[in-house]
Amino acid sequence: MFMDANNGITTVETVLNSYISLLLGFVKALDDRGGDYSKLRHSLRFKWTQSMLGDTPIVQQDAIFELISICQEYGIWLMKRASAVAGKDEIKMEEAKEVHTCLRKAAGVFSNVIPEIDKLLDKPDPGTDLDSRVMNAYIQQCIAEAEEVTIARAIELKHNPALISGLANEASKTFLAAASCVKALDASKFGKWMRYFQLKSVFYESYAYCYLGENLLSLDKCGEAIKALQEAEKNLQMAQELCKEYEKFKGPGKTAKLDQHLFFRSLSPLVKRIKEKCERENGMIYHQRIPSEAPVLEMKATHGLVAPENFELPSISQRWTPVAYSAFDLSKNLNPKDPANSKAAQKAEGPLPPMNEKDVHQSAKDPKTSSGCLIQ
Repeated sequence: MFMDANNGITTVETVLNSYISLLLGFVKALDDRGGDYSKLRHSLRFKWTQSMLGDTPIVQQDAIFELISICQEYGIWLMKRASAVAGKDEIKMEEAKEVHTCLRKAAGVFSNVIPEIDKLLDKPDPGTDLDSRVMNAYIQQCIAEAEEVTIARAIELKHNPALISGLANEASKTFLAAASCVKALDASKFGKWMRYFQLKSVFYESYAYCYLGENLLSLDKCGEAIKALQEAEKNLQMAQELCKEYEKFKGPGKTAKLDQHLFFRSLSPLVKRIKEKCERENGMIYHQRIPSEAPVLEMKATHGLVAPENFELPSISQRWTPVAYSAFDLSKNLNPKDPANSKAAQKAEGPLPPMNEKDVHQSAKDPKTSSGCLIQ
């Protein structure tokens, strides 16, 4: 079901919860022999590839590894589900809410598995999905992209420009935090992802200054407004350069044509229109000096901030009765330190075949909205 982002959330969650409720019998202790973990925790071997490291799997004989990995897969599927819904030719309000919900849920899933990772390994290999830097990057990306939906909604409903500026500034800082998470990781694997975060951060900083300028003009601070619009222009030019750099950079994942989206293209004429209005009004009415320093962006938006949605594991399946649990015979159980579990053995097994994911529609049409927002 994870191979198809067209599946509904409820359908996927029903199957997922059924699986996890059974898996928990291999994780939690169900007898009084002492300890928190099931006697079956190390009875099965699990293989998972890592989202940024190709087809060579990590193999661990540990049910907690499986629990973490299946939850991570669910979080990644939620992100793909958000993209599938947002990729429709015309997106309705209920569908926009689903995109927002999917991203908040995904952030909650990733947040939930980080404490479990700490129980599993003292020091995960760099760049794996067990690396907290990778998980934190996913969390920040989900929050930032959910904030994009909020910004689009605020623009669509013509909310106060100060609010829109604050939201855009929050999105910019969140994307920058995501870039910081992966900055120290292997550039050949993570460089493209980092550049995506960086260009999104600069792009939303441009949006923040644009709407700050509009708000300052409404407050008769025309000189400061012009300086804010100059900063918006500078950041937009930087974002355009980063787009070219991002598209050229090789790395895992598809390349989003961000500068071709209406939401990106519409910013330049918006900045130009507001700046020309500010300069015209300053020349005819205000005659204010343009400051050398850019005005300070609002550090915290007052409304519309995105928080991860809490994720909880289901209860253990009722099929795990004391009789069923005690009936498992571990006398022939594999030892986690057995040669069959060595790195050499894992290498000999070779990579896992790639999954044949179902295609999802991604509209090439411009959205029929004022904002032009599109999540990919």
